[in-house]
Amino acid sequence: MNTTYSLHHIDNATEFGFCPDSYSRFKFGDESVSNDFGVALADGFIRQRLAKQPITQQIVVISSPYSFIPTATFAMKTAFVHRLNRWLARHGYPVVQETKVHRTITYKEDYGELDAAQRLSLIGNDSFHIDKDFLTGKTLIFLDDIKITGSHERMIMKMVNEYGLHNDVYMLYFAELVNKNIHPNIENYLNYHQVKTIFDLEPIIKSGSFCINTRIVKYILNYNFDCFSIFIQNQSTDFVNLLYDMALGNGYHTIDAYAKNLNFITENLFINNKTLI
Repeated sequence: MNTTYSLHHIDNATEFGFCPDSYSRFKFGDESVSNDFGVALADGFIRQRLAKQPITQQIVVISSPYSFIPTATFAMKTAFVHRLNRWLARHGYPVVQETKVHRTITYKEDYGELDAAQRLSLIGNDSFHIDKDFLTGKTLIFLDDIKITGSHERMIMKMVNEYGLHNDVYMLYFAELVNKNIHPNIENYLNYHQVKTIFDLEPIIKSGSFCINTRIVKYILNYNFDCFSIFIQNQSTDFVNLLYDMALGNGYHTIDAYAKNLNFITENLFINNKTLI
């Protein structure tokens, strides 16, 4: 069985059922918004699906695929699992297990700008991997923040078929574009609704509720060098170290587009041991 559930259905290019500014902060690491979204998704799924047709098997929740740096969905997943576990425990069902879908390719392109064919072409070069034996006899819930063209879902189902998984599968999304007359780049309209420049990241990073993800790392490393050098010198040493280590973990030091900004961090933080302002 393969079932899709989306909390919000986007049928209008200006009205979404959720706050675009909040969504933008979520995509750039605002953990408080991530928690709100995860709770809302869990409550909707419980109310509209589980309360009517409970899942009695062991549930495994799987966030969107990543290599080293988690995606924004990962933070939402944590709140989703906590909320779902309370309902499962209260009704005598096994609490959630988790696992990871590993991906092998990293790219600098902004996925939200692409149309359906470009998305499939880009993501189609990737490959996803999962622990098949761990999943035997369990119900799988694949979690993602938004469904635009369905290319990500097709890649997940391709993996499911290639691994010969016979599990019941749920594809869960915070939001889904249901009006196909709206261009897929509506995703970037939402992604950057509040984050217009690199300096708009500061309130998120310094909010006390920040969770790093792939989008913010790529955005910072790909930004205009002059603005980047001003921005990075206003950040804490802890944040710069975190950014640098995440970049290395995802292999971003091998991508030419990120080299100048990463080299600035290396030369100013590690080699010359300068104190960041």
